[in-house]
Amino acid sequence: MPNSRASSRLLSSPTAPPAEVCLHAEEAVARFNERQLHGTGIEYLVRFQGAYLYLDRCDYGRTGRICRLKYTGALDGWEFAIFKYSSDRYDPDEWMFPGAGAVDGTIEGAMIAGLDAYPA
Repeated sequence: MPNSRASSRLLSSPTAPPAEVCLHAEEAVARFNERQLHGTGIEYLVRFQGAYLYLDRCDYGRTGRICRLKYTGALDGWEFAIFKYSSDRYDPDEWMFPGAGAVDGTIEGAMIAGLDAYPA
C-alpha cells in the first residue's frame, strides 16, 4: 500500500505545460521580441523546467534572469515571480517593483514588467 503522504505530494507536484502551450509561449516571446525589441540589442529568451517558464533577457550580449512564470492551466493565468538579484531567487510574493502593474497573467505582461523592473 503506497504511503498516502507521498501519493498526495505526487498529485500536487507541478506538471509541465503541454507541448502546444510551450510552443504558444515561444511564439509569444518571439512576437514580442520582433514587435517591441527589434533593433534594440535586447531580446527575451525562454526556457522551461517542470511547470515553470523562465524568462531571461539578453541585453547587448549579456544574459540575465528576469522572472519565472508558473503554468496554471490557462494561457492568460500564469503565476508570476520576479527574480531578485539581492537574494538570488525568484520571489512570487514581491510586488513592490517598477512594472508590477503590468503583470496580468500573460507572458507579454510579464515581459513588459521585466523591462520596467530591469531596464536595459
